[in-house]
Amino acid sequence: MPELPEVEVVRRGLERWVSGRLIGEVRVLHPRAVRRHMAGGADFADRLTGHRMGLAQRRGKYLWLPLADSAQSVLAHLGMSGQLLVQPQEAPEEKHLRVRMRFADEQGTELRFVDQRTFGGLSLHDNTADGLPDVIAHIARDPLDAAFDDDAFHQALRGRRTTIKRALLDQSLISGVGNIYADEALWRSRLHYERPTGSFTRPRTAELLGHVRDVMNAALAVGGTSFDSLYVNVNGESGYFERSLDAYGREDEPCRRCGTAIRRRPWMNRSSYFCPRCQRAPRSSS
Repeated sequence: MPELPEVEVVRRGLERWVSGRLIGEVRVLHPRAVRRHMAGGADFADRLTGHRMGLAQRRGKYLWLPLADSAQSVLAHLGMSGQLLVQPQEAPEEKHLRVRMRFADEQGTELRFVDQRTFGGLSLHDNTADGLPDVIAHIARDPLDAAFDDDAFHQALRGRRTTIKRALLDQSLISGVGNIYADEALWRSRLHYERPTGSFTRPRTAELLGHVRDVMNAALAVGGTSFDSLYVNVNGESGYFERSLDAYGREDEPCRRCGTAIRRRPWMNRSSYFCPRCQRAPRSSS
């Protein structure tokens, strides 16, 4: 699933090519694409038509398009394979095209939601006073947000009886970090994924946050991470950070720091990748 860097790349594309445009027509081609809009596809299309798109927004992994002339927003959930593409109106339809949105202007492009696995979708929601779609009001700020509170994050870590990777993936604590960038930041920090959060000192937390930010900014600079054609930006281009990964997906390859083979372990229906020498397991972990 796309994490903060991938979603931010898409947001920047929408900001450039979609924000400020007047919606002329919306067509829902598959009902699952708007299943989170409980009133259905026809209502979704009707409620959007005639409104102007505001500035594309993101918090963590969540992306939304506010309506500039309304207190509502279109929330985009990309899921495992969702893509928001800006395409010429005359371009052939993608095989898994689910929603198309045409604009009342002369630019000749439209916004398309393509989703092979139909786990993602679009939905319309009321905004909170802070401008977030109400269904994501509980999502914490992300580490690239200027208003992210490092000290509050440290205090929350110290106060929870959990392990560090679980904490990094808790979107109510810190948003935007998923499996890939958690493993990368932990490798850079020389921390095992099962390290108890109660053992963190303030300098250790600051170091970890620094690595989280560094790895996300590095991924942003090359368009994010794409392991296949399912994650692309609004122009259909893949990201290239996969080539720079130090831990994730590198099972049995040598650690770039010490040469020890990277290991993979099952973890919460996912996998964790780590160096057994650089990232020593806590004594209670196997």
